[in-house]
Amino acid sequence: MTAVVFDVGRVLVQWDLRCLFAKLIGDPEELEWFVTHVVTEEWHHQHDEGRALADMVPERIAEFPDYAEHLHAYATRFNETIPGNVPGTHDLARRLHARGVPVFGLTNFGHEFWAMFRPTQPVFDLFTDIVVSGTEKLAKPDPAIYALAETRFALPPQQLFFIDDKPENIAAAAARGWQGHVFTDAMRLETDLARRGLL
Repeated sequence: MTAVVFDVGRVLVQWDLRCLFAKLIGDPEELEWFVTHVVTEEWHHQHDEGRALADMVPERIAEFPDYAEHLHAYATRFNETIPGNVPGTHDLARRLHARGVPVFGLTNFGHEFWAMFRPTQPVFDLFTDIVVSGTEKLAKPDPAIYALAETRFALPPQQLFFIDDKPENIAAAAARGWQGHVFTDAMRLETDLARRGLL
């Protein structure tokens, strides 16, 4: 292996829709209902797959007109769903880069939200390239996005070590010959990187 590929959400940064909507919905039970019925992770994934907010949001408002304000907030205040960095992983990315190990990104992230979010994270200046699902209109675990990443990174699958919090995304990468690590915490990841001679 010669390169490390990071997922972003829940690997490099924390992500929880509740962080934004708790500011708009005071009742905990209503908040849970909202994130399981209105702005759900499954619905949000459409933006990861390339659907435009201009299509998604009006469509959802028509379904849930009482939550029009909240849905507009989803479109304009998405960065507030990201409360901070995952402890330790930015340091690992910096250490890898300092050792001369190429660092890449492969993330399910909406194109419009990425434009808002990317400037807030200087760690990405260290990354050689980042494949963003919403920009490519391909999302993990579709094998096509891994094939695209191999082309963009100009490296064969066997040289790529992929870190993602979802086992199904690691399994899809492994099916193409990538090495993988299902992320739980930075300490465990550091141990694995060292074991593989990357740190």
